[in-house]
Amino acid sequence: MGHKKNFGLRLRKMIPGYAFAAPGILFAAIYMGYPLIRSFYLSFTKYNFAFDKNPVFWGLSNFTKMFSDAYFMDSLRNTAVFSSLFFPSLMIFSLIIAMLLDKGVRGSGIFRTCIFLSMVVPLSLTGIIFQWILNNQYGLLNTVLRDVFKLDFLTHNWLGEGEWAMVSIVVVSLWKNMGMLVIFFMAGLAAIPGDIIESAKIDGANAYQRIFLIILPNLKESYVICGLWAIIQSVKVFEQPFVMTNGGPGTATLVLYQYTWMNAFKYYEMGYASAIAYFMGVIILLLSALNMYLNRDKDVDEVKGKRSKKREVKA
Repeated sequence: MGHKKNFGLRLRKMIPGYAFAAPGILFAAIYMGYPLIRSFYLSFTKYNFAFDKNPVFWGLSNFTKMFSDAYFMDSLRNTAVFSSLFFPSLMIFSLIIAMLLDKGVRGSGIFRTCIFLSMVVPLSLTGIIFQWILNNQYGLLNTVLRDVFKLDFLTHNWLGEGEWAMVSIVVVSLWKNMGMLVIFFMAGLAAIPGDIIESAKIDGANAYQRIFLIILPNLKESYVICGLWAIIQSVKVFEQPFVMTNGGPGTATLVLYQYTWMNAFKYYEMGYASAIAYFMGVIILLLSALNMYLNRDKDVDEVKGKRSKKREVKA
């Protein structure tokens, strides 16, 4: 009887919590769970929702079709190029800026405002602004280079030449996304005990040694969080190339996310679009797992390994 009473008491205490959580769980199930399951099913079907009444099961045909699709291969290559430029640049520059701001350099308040201001500007508006700045004929950048500094040789058709268009999108994406990572890194820097750094100074460690032997190794958790966020932003880039170049010139800036959108809402091929979306999801999961593996705490792994060995010996 006592067990039944205790269970009843625990149940009555849990009911209000579940009641408060129910709307959020229901929202997630309807708007996240169902679309994930539905799109996973559609990825194995041929389904044009404008013309087909019902999806037709195709097996792995959508996935094999990708690698014979020239546009998909172009978008995959462009996404890889963007990520290889964007990811390391975002991580390195965000960390450097965070360390400078953490030191309280002169004018750091102005720099913080400039860095964090980009976070409140919508992505679509960012693309429109930089589309005007980088315009070949009347853009602000070319006008300043040509008319103010008389550096005509530095002017380019920034959004009309394939290589420069991709570089422009990378730079705009850095400006837009750097503020978030600077916040994460500054939080990581603030969590490092000041006693460690002071002790290193007393022991004669110079600035180089303090940075590379103390500060950077103690930011592993920040590397994991920032790395995951940067990976998602790298693979899921969409608004910048869509607004600024619409994937052009030609297919020079066509990325996977935009090609997924085109198949879904321009060509209405929901089956093929779902397959590409899940392909992107697998890429993000693999890169995220690699990021977590590279930034794992080796000391904790060693302790766990020693504990497991002791248990085996006792057994």
